[in-house]
Amino acid sequence: MSSVAWITLRTTSTRWEAELMQQILTSHEIPARVVSLGATACFLSGETAVQVLPQDKWTALLLLSPREEDLEDDFEED
Repeated sequence: MSSVAWITLRTTSTRWEAELMQQILTSHEIPARVVSLGATACFLSGETAVQVLPQDKWTALLLLSPREEDLEDDFEED
């Protein structure tokens, strides 16, 4: 029996944000899952992780990264 190794791509304090990232990845046919971390997951608080398969790591990171123009705009505002 072989097990699938998932890697954590990002963590967030809000579950809805993690689920949005999962939807973006799934729409690009990248398998993703949302996992609650820590004991506080029972109380709907704490950290949530978005995980992908190792072979999808770099594509997923590119899809979830901010656009270069957005980064430049943030820099100019400071």
